[in-house]
Amino acid sequence: MSRLYRYAIVITLLFSTFIPVRAQINTEQVLRIGANTHYFEDYILSIQYFNQVISVNPKLAKPYFYRAIAKLNLDDFAGAEEDATLAIERNPFIVDAYEVRGVARQNQGKNREAIEDYDKVLEMLPESRGVMFNKAMAQNEIKDREGAVKTFESLLKKYPRFENGYLGRARVRLEEKDTVAAKADIEKALSINSSAINGYLMRADIAIHSGQDYKSALGDMDMAIKLQPENAGFYINRAYLKYMTDDIYGAFDDYEHALKLDPLNSLALFNRGMLRAEVHDTNKAIADFSSVINLNPDDYKTLYNRSILLAEIGDFDSALADLNRVIEAYPDFAAAYFLRYDIKRRKGDMTSAEKDYNKSLALAKTNVQVPADRQFSGNGNTSSSSKSDANSSNDNGQPQVTETQEQVKKRFSSLATISASTTNENEISTIRGKVQDQDIRVELEPIFIVTYYTSPTEIKLNSEYIREVNDLNATGLLRFILQVTNREASIKGPETDDTHRSSINFYNSYIANHPPRAIDHFGRAMDLYTIEDYDNAIADLDKAIELTPDFALAYLLRAQIRYGMKGGMNRESRTVLTADDTDEIIADIDNAIRLSPFMPVAYYNKGVILAETGHLDDAVKAFTRAIELKRDFGEAFYNRGFVYLTMGDKAKAFPDLSRSGELGIVPSYSLLKRMTSDH
Repeated sequence: MSRLYRYAIVITLLFSTFIPVRAQINTEQVLRIGANTHYFEDYILSIQYFNQVISVNPKLAKPYFYRAIAKLNLDDFAGAEEDATLAIERNPFIVDAYEVRGVARQNQGKNREAIEDYDKVLEMLPESRGVMFNKAMAQNEIKDREGAVKTFESLLKKYPRFENGYLGRARVRLEEKDTVAAKADIEKALSINSSAINGYLMRADIAIHSGQDYKSALGDMDMAIKLQPENAGFYINRAYLKYMTDDIYGAFDDYEHALKLDPLNSLALFNRGMLRAEVHDTNKAIADFSSVINLNPDDYKTLYNRSILLAEIGDFDSALADLNRVIEAYPDFAAAYFLRYDIKRRKGDMTSAEKDYNKSLALAKTNVQVPADRQFSGNGNTSSSSKSDANSSNDNGQPQVTETQEQVKKRFSSLATISASTTNENEISTIRGKVQDQDIRVELEPIFIVTYYTSPTEIKLNSEYIREVNDLNATGLLRFILQVTNREASIKGPETDDTHRSSINFYNSYIANHPPRAIDHFGRAMDLYTIEDYDNAIADLDKAIELTPDFALAYLLRAQIRYGMKGGMNRESRTVLTADDTDEIIADIDNAIRLSPFMPVAYYNKGVILAETGHLDDAVKAFTRAIELKRDFGEAFYNRGFVYLTMGDKAKAFPDLSRSGELGIVPSYSLLKRMTSDH
């Protein structure tokens, strides 16, 4: 479903029909708190409150329904569909639950199922404007154009001043190639609401593709930018129009402005590079292309164009390296072979050059088979690309797109445009609002460590539970309270160091004057670890294990410290683990597991180490065992989903990431959105 025409549903959280249930918590009060956090767009936090109610009374429908709305706002469409279904199973008379499920299904491309949900709502609420709109859009997606037009006609008969209804019908008309009727609907929408941005965007698109009326399109893009001046995509598209009307300096200005708004926008960088190449500002063009490739190493369109410029400045080896990658991805692309022939000829490698020349001639009259996911070369839609049919598959069953040599060459040398979308407002907190829209680094959740210091968050207030840690704290034998976290607090500072150096001196004196005990060496090791004296900490743990070979926590801590010596949880300074490093760390964790086979954190840590060293199948097994032992282990669900995604298994990654997001792992929603966008 195109997000450009998505109708945002608004559901009011009402509690007037809620029946209080007495349990371990006041479910009515917790639901109200969840609703309040939801109202202020604290979706992650609201989910945690709804989780509490569900854990106490899983037969209630409303917490599933409210949690579905929160997940919908976080773009976790699969999770929202599942929760809405659970709400409907418990109470089939919550009309809004069908609407939520319909929207969730529609955003997953399940348009037929979405239509069924919308029909259910319309049976009870036949005047629902938003549901009628969404149904019409879903009908258009399944190519039921006649049905879509009828639904829009019913909608506009009831709501003749609803501009989005006219814009939606205009889209259907465009699909039917009825440009005149589409333009009439757009004009009607703009006469109702002169601020309807989509109307200007659609009218500009018609002007470009129906008659290459770039000046008219440029006027509409000016209006879109006036209405939404912070949208970098609008400047990128207007720059293309300026270029097509020979205003090359105006195009440069728009790309510069787009990059001020979004410095890492690969399309703006690519297009600026293309313009710089055209005006022979070669080195700066190469710099722009290199920036794009740093952002996306598999951007073959950019690699192709950079190879041309590298050859121009005589850097033949680098040019060939880029071209080789392009040819590997597009083995039937005649122009790439011809370019490589020319570079090799200039290098004096005539034998190899001749082979490429002959290959380019042989391919010149053939079509190019391109994997469907590479059709746009990582740079979005090119304004001049032609539509092709996905009419075959490769040996792996991957859909293939057939294009002519000229189509591919034209696409590789054209400026790119993007579908315009609204700019989201900046959020004031890393766990509030639409966290899926934030630029969050996507990486594995780190290992859990035994420490004296944690950083509680609104999502996780308490230390992670390990029975052995709890038991050891209960003895009172250590000078500080052990905690377990994968978000260690920053404790650098002379005051903290002095505290732990004083503790080390205490242990030094005690150990020198008393019979040896493993707990004393463990305690001193904790202090040494805290001040980052890793070698001496390990020496103490060696002694503790020698004195008490079944000391599971000593093995877990030694693995943690060995990992820390390689950068550990500080990913900016981490060094690559060698095979010997990995073997030592895994051996310690395995000993902890042998001595405490029901410790989920140990399996989780093992999974992180295995995943980071490329042992993905074994990492999945470790995370799975951690989840079996702790069903609400959000970090384990997230990491297993991350590993599944790394392995290319989206079907298994989606439910894991949805569950981890539900359990409060914030990056899950950013990763889910990227997966959905890629899909």
